[in-house]
Amino acid sequence: DLKSEMNKTKNLPLKKDTRASDSSQEDAIDQWARRRKQFKDSKKCSSTGGSSINSTITEGSINSEDARSVDLGLHSENDDRGFYTENFHSASWVFRGDDVSPDNSPRCLSKRPRPVAIRERTVKIAKGTGNYPWGFRIQFSKPILVTEVDTNSAAEEAGLQVGDILIAVNGTDVTSMPHSEAANLARKGPDILTMIVGSDISRYPNTPRPTCRGYLHKRTQSAILKGWRKRWFVLKHNGYLHYYKHKKDEGKSRPLEVTKLEGAEIGVDTSLGKPFVFKCIPQAGNRIFYFCATSNQEMKRWLEAMDKAVHPVHQNHVWVDVTLHNTTLPPLAIKNPECLGLLHQLDRSKDVWIQHYCILKDGCLYFYATLRSTPAQGGLYLQGYIVSEQSLGSKRSVIELKPPSEEFKTFYLCAENVNENKRWITALKASINKWLPLHQAIQDFMNRPLEETRM
Repeated sequence: DLKSEMNKTKNLPLKKDTRASDSSQEDAIDQWARRRKQFKDSKKCSSTGGSSINSTITEGSINSEDARSVDLGLHSENDDRGFYTENFHSASWVFRGDDVSPDNSPRCLSKRPRPVAIRERTVKIAKGTGNYPWGFRIQFSKPILVTEVDTNSAAEEAGLQVGDILIAVNGTDVTSMPHSEAANLARKGPDILTMIVGSDISRYPNTPRPTCRGYLHKRTQSAILKGWRKRWFVLKHNGYLHYYKHKKDEGKSRPLEVTKLEGAEIGVDTSLGKPFVFKCIPQAGNRIFYFCATSNQEMKRWLEAMDKAVHPVHQNHVWVDVTLHNTTLPPLAIKNPECLGLLHQLDRSKDVWIQHYCILKDGCLYFYATLRSTPAQGGLYLQGYIVSEQSLGSKRSVIELKPPSEEFKTFYLCAENVNENKRWITALKASINKWLPLHQAIQDFMNRPLEETRM
């Protein structure tokens, strides 16, 4: 299983020119090894009827070196309550909602109006040189989408990502503006392009891109070699600083060293009597790194980028925010549920069926003690599950929710009668179908011709 997961990760077509480095493969192995250990440690536990299992949800990438555990905050004095989110990863699934037509790319919003949850942020891009000074493309759509971000461009370093929605350009709202007008607005503006961009749960998830990269001189203090050595540094969005001997080694060879910057101490250093020197003292260990830039502007660029890595802003994925909000609502207050009613869930450790009042909404099954209970006892993220009708013991008709991997938990549910079971099976299949695997979404997008403007 581990080998197959590694093959999937290694062969994931994140971009046509993407090259998996040895270090990223090693990181993926480490993560899946941790996940397998977590699974084995908690294999005898169950959720929503057993002990809850909290998922490790990685923000941004399957290969992220700093996976964060998300506690959905639904525990009470009864440890039997919680959400089973093990199979959900924000970088592995695309939410396409009710729009399942193959004619529409999952990266685009549905033609039918529907509410979306948008998280906004401001991106400032310094104008570069050449015909395309900002280094990104926008797609002809409403709203306007970013469809490509050039490697080593100012847009990449500013944090612009594929799939971002353009909300405003240089202070002008562009949500209803043709993309050609938005492009002209940017071209005629100042040398610092200021954009308000947003992302919502219907967009194609992004793989993290380096937030800063370039050559720096690093002070060497080994017993054999002393002095300054020129090295190629890459600071990634996950807050890790990688460096290589040469620029060409990035993506081909393992980094010479990887340092976590979160919690580190950084700042300008004048003790060495050399201009444009700054230091970094990581939180772990007792090493001090000294770096030397080629100019004051280059030093400031690195210090600003590193400061963001030192003080990261941790946020849940939008989908987690949505489900967290829904758990605080009474069952009938969740808008437009796909199915609701009584279901019995099998607790296999005790061989008993536990009754819940259930609400199904957008690939999440919420469990309540009764119709009048608040908040939810727990629930199940259904991404990738296969729904079928099975016979189990004395019950001739049982709903089986089978995960895509044997590592994860299989759930058995049963409604009041056979007809109710069929109603739930139909609804569960439709709800799961609202989510598309990342690799399939990318492939669909690659096969779809787009009208784009390069910036």
